[in-house]
Amino acid sequence: MSDAIPDRLAVTRDTFGTTPEGKQVDRYVLTNRRGMRVAILTHGARIQAIEVPDRNGHATDIVLGFDRLDEYLEAGTSYHGATIGRYGNRIAGGRFELDGRSFQLSTNEGENTLHGGERGFDRHVWAATPIDEPDTVGVELTHFSPSGDMGFPGNLAVTLRYTLDNANNLRLHYSAIADADTVINLTNHAFFNLAGAGAGSIGDQIAMIHANHVTAVDDALIPTGELTPVADGPMDFNRPKPFGADIDDASLASIGGYDHNWVLASAGDLHRLAVRVIDPASGRALEMYTTEPGVQIYTSNGMDGSLKGKNGMAYDRHGAFTLETQHFPDAPNQPEFPGTALRAGEKYTQTTIYRFTPG
Repeated sequence: MSDAIPDRLAVTRDTFGTTPEGKQVDRYVLTNRRGMRVAILTHGARIQAIEVPDRNGHATDIVLGFDRLDEYLEAGTSYHGATIGRYGNRIAGGRFELDGRSFQLSTNEGENTLHGGERGFDRHVWAATPIDEPDTVGVELTHFSPSGDMGFPGNLAVTLRYTLDNANNLRLHYSAIADADTVINLTNHAFFNLAGAGAGSIGDQIAMIHANHVTAVDDALIPTGELTPVADGPMDFNRPKPFGADIDDASLASIGGYDHNWVLASAGDLHRLAVRVIDPASGRALEMYTTEPGVQIYTSNGMDGSLKGKNGMAYDRHGAFTLETQHFPDAPNQPEFPGTALRAGEKYTQTTIYRFTPG
């Protein structure tokens, strides 16, 4: 992306590559007057890059990803920056019932369905239209998922609007409508490192998560239906602490770090702060606001340095974190969880704001 900072909000488009099926993939770059840039790809409706200045005005890309389309395709199910659907997170056994009807889904994590199945929304090229308004710039992406796609019922039309303003707010607004009853749980899977993509461990980055519970899970990370209090344990981030403070706690050993759904105290109020992460070295901070009841935070436990990203940088274990705003995992099979059913003709919406501040 260009180093020049425009004197106004701007959105530009270029070609990022072509899929093996011959579909062109475009990149839209959103830029504001504070030196923030966001790159969005039509492949997977994904965030390819976010450049944010530090306290000294030096901008660095803080999202893990790749420089070329073929690298995203070769990375397979790493989900870097992608829009996840139809159902973010896990569904036990790849099955659920809705109104007495049973549905079998594509399974891609043992017997379970993860992030929409074998070919979720992250594997498709979305249609796109630029947004250029006085106070925001962005891109509107659309995708049509036919009935039976990965086993989900109903024809589903999805729209995602990424918009950037001069206050460094990156807003993700999702909407969808189906012609038959179905379930839906959309999210984004960007990997953040506020020191810079590939800059090493996030262990010193300080997190605050307004949440008093996490959804308890079994060894396969499937919810048991219980909510576990976080008070005074390794999951408790109500008082800000570094990610690394408890990441090696014995209770997390089987997972290798954090990969949990926090039940947010903001309870879907877009005006209440849900999560804040600060990198003390650079001064960069990320605040998150959402209409969703939960957030899955994953600390890149499975990365081992073998995956090479932008500029050939190695992506290491605990080298990034996600903020996957969502309804709860396996909610279609957990009657006590907030429901994820979308009725025919009704509109689904979800909004998440990532606010970036330097210093």
